[in-house]
Amino acid sequence: MTTRKKRMTMLDGLAAAGHAPPAPGTSMMSTNRALRSARDAVDSHQVWELDPDTIEDGRIADRLDPDDVVDLRDAIETNGQTVPILVRRHPSTPDRYLLVYGRRRLQAIRNSAKVQTVRALIASMGDDAAVKAQISENMARRDLSFIERALFAQELVESGFGNQTQVAEVLTVTKSSVSMAIAIAEMIGRDLIRAIGPAHGIGRPRWEALGKAIEERQINPDRLIEVAESLRSEAEVAMVIDDASAEPNEVSVRAFEAVFDAAGVPERPTRKPKAPPARPRKLSVNLTVDGRTAAKLVRSSRGVSLDLEKGPFADWIEAQGQPLIEELHARWLQRGED
Repeated sequence: MTTRKKRMTMLDGLAAAGHAPPAPGTSMMSTNRALRSARDAVDSHQVWELDPDTIEDGRIADRLDPDDVVDLRDAIETNGQTVPILVRRHPSTPDRYLLVYGRRRLQAIRNSAKVQTVRALIASMGDDAAVKAQISENMARRDLSFIERALFAQELVESGFGNQTQVAEVLTVTKSSVSMAIAIAEMIGRDLIRAIGPAHGIGRPRWEALGKAIEERQINPDRLIEVAESLRSEAEVAMVIDDASAEPNEVSVRAFEAVFDAAGVPERPTRKPKAPPARPRKLSVNLTVDGRTAAKLVRSSRGVSLDLEKGPFADWIEAQGQPLIEELHARWLQRGED
């Protein structure tokens, strides 16, 4: 593969690094389309070393704990910044940039006393294209919690990005799921959600039950915010006394549970045991290069395999197998760094 082709595929790699491919269909096509548009706008496909202070972040927030970057900072200081961030030129101020995505990588480097510059790709794009690239990169990561996605969809609609149908299209979900997520976010309220945090592992049913309890019982959200903030304060005190730290998501889940109990949400009835899961079907995805099928990715109950037709490219992949798998594994280790 030539140097030019390597650079041309760099942004595609940002989305794919460390993640299983999306199921075949419009979701993968929509994600790739936005990221390819971002790739095509990148200046000469060159990675630049930028001063972090020249980069502004005025985007719609997609995470509730964006500053939890201690582990990521340590990893970058030890191993370097594996994946560059994406920025665009400031429309009115020379030598300044607006962040498209890479918030946590940027913050980690700002917090570092050892790393002075951030590796970045510079793109020329408008506001809508930048939001779509941010959304597509998030969908590729697929590590946002339910309530983070709900709040993100709500803020996209409120910011004038588009109506619920348009937001559903770029999020590659159904309009009904966007409507339901926004309704739950509105029932609970942005302030209470931010007080609780992302609460990874808490899915739609429990957030919906909390929202309905708040509405039906006319609970003052300020009282529940106090419950969440009190639990977070207790966790901080415990960290000082016990000289130990809890995982941020663990504190967030405990805050949700405390608020859930304070709202008096009734226990769900015991469900009947579920039938054994059906044997997973074999799935295959055609991987394309320049519009032509280059390989087939096959997922089965035994794992994932890559099927390449014989030829020079397959021979090169065979020869470079070890360094390629090491590079992909390093990217996988940093999969949650944005």
